Amino acid sequence: MHWEWKNCPVAWKGQYISGHHKKPTLILEIVASYDMWTWHAYFGVGGSNNDINVLNQSPLFDSINNGTAPPSSFTVNSHDYMHGYYLADGIYPDWATLIKAYSSPTDDPAAKFTRFQESERKNVEHTFGILQGKFKILRVPGRSWKAKKMSRILYPCILLQNMIHKDNDFAITLLDEEYLREPENQPFC
Repeated sequence: MHWEWKNCPVAWKGQYISGHHKKPTLILEIVASYDMWTWHAYFGVGGSNNDINVLNQSPLFDSINNGTAPPSSFTVNSHDYMHGYYLADGIYPDWATLIKAYSSPTDDPAAKFTRFQESERKNVEHTFGILQGKFKILRVPGRSWKAKKMSRILYPCILLQNMIHKDNDFAITLLDEEYLREPENQPFC
Protein backbone atom coordinates (compact mmCIF):
# COMPACT_ATOMS: atom_id res chain seq x y z
CA MET A 1 0.00 0.00 0.00
CA HIS A 2 1.23 3.49 -0.81
CA TRP A 3 0.34 6.21 1.71
CA GLU A 4 0.65 9.69 0.28
CA TRP A 5 3.05 12.00 2.15
CA LYS A 6 1.70 15.53 1.86
CA ASN A 7 4.55 17.33 3.67
CA CYS A 8 7.45 15.44 2.14
CA PRO A 9 10.50 17.75 2.07
CA VAL A 10 11.03 19.15 -1.43
CA ALA A 11 14.61 17.89 -1.63
CA TRP A 12 13.43 14.30 -1.01
CA LYS A 13 10.46 14.19 -3.39
CA GLY A 14 12.37 12.35 -6.13
CA GLN A 15 12.93 9.40 -3.77
CA TYR A 16 9.26 9.16 -2.87
CA ILE A 17 7.52 9.66 -6.24
CA SER A 18 7.02 6.68 -8.55
CA GLY A 19 5.79 6.45 -12.12
CA HIS A 20 2.22 5.48 -11.23
CA HIS A 21 1.92 7.70 -8.13
CA LYS A 22 2.40 11.33 -9.05
CA LYS A 23 2.77 12.48 -5.43
CA PRO A 24 5.28 11.39 -2.74
CA THR A 25 4.29 8.17 -0.98
CA LEU A 26 5.61 5.79 1.65
CA ILE A 27 5.14 2.05 1.17
CA LEU A 28 3.52 -0.33 3.64
CA GLU A 29 4.36 -4.03 3.30
CA ILE A 30 2.25 -6.50 5.25
CA VAL A 31 1.88 -10.24 5.64
CA ALA A 32 -1.73 -11.17 6.26
CA SER A 33 -3.40 -14.53 6.67
CA TYR A 34 -6.59 -15.74 5.00
CA ASP A 35 -8.67 -14.31 7.87
CA MET A 36 -7.18 -10.79 7.40
CA TRP A 37 -4.97 -11.00 10.50
CA THR A 38 -1.83 -8.89 10.00
CA TRP A 39 1.25 -10.87 11.06
CA HIS A 40 3.96 -8.55 9.81
CA ALA A 41 4.09 -4.88 8.85
CA TYR A 42 6.99 -2.86 7.49
CA PHE A 43 6.53 0.81 6.68
CA GLY A 44 8.68 3.69 5.56
CA VAL A 45 10.31 2.76 2.26
CA GLY A 46 10.17 5.50 -0.37
CA GLY A 47 7.39 5.25 -2.95
CA SER A 48 9.83 5.15 -5.86
CA ASN A 49 10.94 1.62 -4.86
CA ASN A 50 9.45 -1.50 -6.39
CA ASP A 51 8.36 -4.66 -4.57
CA ILE A 52 11.77 -6.32 -4.81
CA ASN A 53 13.54 -3.29 -3.28
CA VAL A 54 11.02 -3.24 -0.43
CA LEU A 55 11.53 -6.97 0.12
CA ASN A 56 15.30 -6.55 0.26
CA GLN A 57 15.00 -3.81 2.90
CA SER A 58 12.34 -5.57 4.95
CA PRO A 59 13.36 -7.40 8.13
CA LEU A 60 10.89 -10.19 7.27
CA PHE A 61 13.36 -12.49 5.54
CA ASP A 62 16.47 -11.48 7.52
CA SER A 63 15.74 -14.12 10.15
CA ILE A 64 15.32 -16.79 7.47
CA ASN A 65 18.56 -15.78 5.76
CA ASN A 66 20.40 -15.72 9.11
CA GLY A 67 18.99 -19.09 10.16
CA THR A 68 17.30 -17.63 13.24
CA ALA A 69 13.69 -17.95 12.07
CA PRO A 70 11.40 -19.82 14.45
CA PRO A 71 10.52 -23.30 13.22
CA SER A 72 7.24 -23.59 11.39
CA SER A 73 7.29 -27.20 10.32
CA PHE A 74 4.61 -28.76 8.16
CA THR A 75 4.37 -31.68 5.73
CA VAL A 76 3.07 -31.65 2.17
CA ASN A 77 3.11 -34.77 -0.03
CA SER A 78 5.37 -36.59 2.45
CA HIS A 79 7.94 -33.80 2.30
CA ASP A 80 8.81 -31.96 5.53
CA TYR A 81 9.27 -28.20 5.42
CA MET A 82 10.96 -26.32 8.27
CA HIS A 83 9.94 -22.72 7.48
CA GLY A 84 6.69 -21.08 6.55
CA TYR A 85 5.84 -19.87 3.09
CA TYR A 86 4.38 -16.70 1.64
CA LEU A 87 2.16 -16.25 -1.40
CA ALA A 88 3.63 -13.75 -3.84
CA ASP A 89 3.09 -12.54 -7.37
CA GLY A 90 5.37 -13.10 -10.35
CA ILE A 91 7.72 -10.13 -9.78
CA TYR A 92 9.30 -11.63 -6.65
CA PRO A 93 12.50 -13.70 -6.81
CA ASP A 94 12.48 -17.51 -6.83
CA TRP A 95 12.99 -18.16 -3.12
CA ALA A 96 11.92 -21.35 -1.38
CA THR A 97 9.64 -19.42 0.98
CA LEU A 98 7.85 -17.49 -1.79
CA ILE A 99 5.11 -19.39 -3.60
CA LYS A 100 4.07 -17.88 -6.92
CA ALA A 101 1.22 -18.78 -9.25
CA TYR A 102 1.92 -20.30 -12.62
CA SER A 103 2.20 -17.56 -15.25
CA SER A 104 0.45 -19.72 -17.86
CA PRO A 105 -0.91 -22.97 -16.38
CA THR A 106 -0.98 -25.85 -18.87
CA ASP A 107 -3.06 -28.45 -17.03
CA ASP A 108 -6.03 -28.54 -14.66
CA PRO A 109 -4.08 -28.94 -11.37
CA ALA A 110 -1.83 -25.98 -12.24
CA ALA A 111 -4.84 -23.87 -13.24
CA LYS A 112 -6.62 -24.81 -10.00
CA PHE A 113 -3.54 -23.95 -7.92
CA THR A 114 -3.17 -20.61 -9.71
CA ARG A 115 -6.85 -19.78 -9.16
CA PHE A 116 -6.65 -20.58 -5.42
CA GLN A 117 -3.31 -18.84 -4.96
CA GLU A 118 -4.54 -15.63 -6.60
CA SER A 119 -7.74 -15.80 -4.58
CA GLU A 120 -5.78 -16.01 -1.31
CA ARG A 121 -3.46 -13.18 -2.36
CA LYS A 122 -6.52 -10.94 -2.67
CA ASN A 123 -6.95 -11.27 1.10
CA VAL A 124 -3.91 -9.02 1.53
CA GLU A 125 -5.51 -6.39 -0.70
CA HIS A 126 -8.72 -6.80 1.28
CA THR A 127 -6.76 -6.29 4.51
CA PHE A 128 -5.46 -2.96 3.15
CA GLY A 129 -9.03 -1.96 2.30
CA ILE A 130 -10.30 -2.86 5.77
CA LEU A 131 -7.45 -0.95 7.37
CA GLN A 132 -8.22 2.18 5.36
CA GLY A 133 -11.95 1.73 5.89
CA LYS A 134 -11.69 1.60 9.67
CA PHE A 135 -9.16 4.40 10.04
CA LYS A 136 -9.95 7.46 7.98
CA ILE A 137 -6.57 9.01 8.78
CA LEU A 138 -4.99 6.41 6.44
CA ARG A 139 -7.22 7.46 3.52
CA VAL A 140 -6.00 11.03 3.52
CA PRO A 141 -2.43 12.15 2.82
CA GLY A 142 -0.11 11.99 5.84
CA ARG A 143 0.52 15.53 7.04
CA SER A 144 3.57 14.92 9.18
CA TRP A 145 6.94 16.42 8.30
CA LYS A 146 8.70 13.18 9.29
CA ALA A 147 8.12 9.63 8.08
CA LYS A 148 8.77 8.33 11.60
CA LYS A 149 5.71 10.20 12.90
CA MET A 150 3.59 8.69 10.13
CA SER A 151 4.72 5.23 11.24
CA ARG A 152 3.62 6.09 14.79
CA ILE A 153 0.14 6.58 13.36
CA LEU A 154 0.10 3.55 11.08
CA TYR A 155 1.39 0.81 13.42
CA PRO A 156 -1.21 1.47 16.17
CA CYS A 157 -3.92 1.37 13.50
CA ILE A 158 -2.71 -2.08 12.46
CA LEU A 159 -2.61 -3.25 16.08
CA LEU A 160 -6.09 -1.89 16.75
CA GLN A 161 -7.40 -3.60 13.61
CA ASN A 162 -5.99 -6.91 14.85
CA MET A 163 -7.48 -6.36 18.31
CA ILE A 164 -10.91 -5.61 16.85
CA HIS A 165 -10.60 -8.60 14.53
CA LYS A 166 -9.68 -10.87 17.46
CA ASP A 167 -12.87 -9.84 19.24
CA ASN A 168 -14.88 -10.63 16.08
CA ASP A 169 -15.44 -6.98 15.29
CA PHE A 170 -16.89 -6.38 18.77
CA ALA A 171 -15.37 -3.26 20.22
CA ILE A 172 -16.47 -1.65 23.46
CA THR A 173 -17.86 1.81 22.84
CA LEU A 174 -19.20 4.47 25.16
CA LEU A 175 -22.66 3.92 23.70
CA ASP A 176 -22.80 0.29 24.80
CA GLU A 177 -25.41 0.22 27.58
CA GLU A 178 -24.09 -2.97 29.18
CA TYR A 179 -20.84 -1.24 30.12
CA LEU A 180 -22.48 2.00 31.21
CA ARG A 181 -24.75 0.50 33.87
CA GLU A 182 -23.76 0.71 37.50
CA PRO A 183 -22.85 -2.67 39.03
CA GLU A 184 -25.68 -4.06 41.14
CA ASN A 185 -25.33 -4.45 44.92
CA GLN A 186 -22.11 -2.48 45.02
CA PRO A 187 -21.62 0.23 47.66
CA PHE A 188 -21.39 3.68 46.16
CA CYS A 189 -18.42 5.61 47.50
